[in-house]
Amino acid sequence: MSSSSSKLHLPADDSVLLLLTHSNLSTFSSDIRVSKQTSVEALKDKLWRKTGTSVAFMRLQLRDDTGAMIADLDHDDATLASYSPYDGYRLHIIDLDPSSITSGGWLEDTSLVEKYTISDEAYNNLDNDKQQQSDKHMEELCANIKVGDRCEVEPGAKRGTVKFVGRAEALGRGFWVGVQYDEPLGKHDGMVKGIRFFECPQGHGAIVRPEKVKVGDYPERDPFEEEEI
Repeated sequence: MSSSSSKLHLPADDSVLLLLTHSNLSTFSSDIRVSKQTSVEALKDKLWRKTGTSVAFMRLQLRDDTGAMIADLDHDDATLASYSPYDGYRLHIIDLDPSSITSGGWLEDTSLVEKYTISDEAYNNLDNDKQQQSDKHMEELCANIKVGDRCEVEPGAKRGTVKFVGRAEALGRGFWVGVQYDEPLGKHDGMVKGIRFFECPQGHGAIVRPEKVKVGDYPERDPFEEEEI
């Protein structure tokens, strides 16, 4: 069989890459790639093995990459696809067990916290001094990110072009980077909460924290470059 004919039968990838956060573990963050056909019940079982939160006491929320609430995953027999997740969305785990091994924060060693990784929820709870330090760091990162730069955004190594750099108080304190993705992996056209930050085709726009953005020589991918068997 020729290589060209075999390409026609490659299965479609229905997986999605999500960022995990946890109600009791402010320093915990991890990525998980999961099939959209996975049931909420099966997903909880995977997360129990990863975080220690009991399935019986686990509540899941789907949030976008700015932290905005999308949906409660409250039907165990529903598939993840029914909630329309996108790469880069957050899966927030809420532990309702008062006697959980994750409660009280004793599982966390703050000396091991990554210097530049912080959830929006944790960021908003910092005292003013720490907020100022975080603002300063984000500003330093943004000094090396300019409109027009080619970039790659994590999670998911999504490529695109920087379209906005600066503060966006409507989205939260600190600095943000607006990106036009090469592919329709975003959620808007550069307008968020009624504010126009930049212009791009619908579904190609995203606004993320600067630590998620790497600028450099990231040419647009050839959609066929990974099809060879």
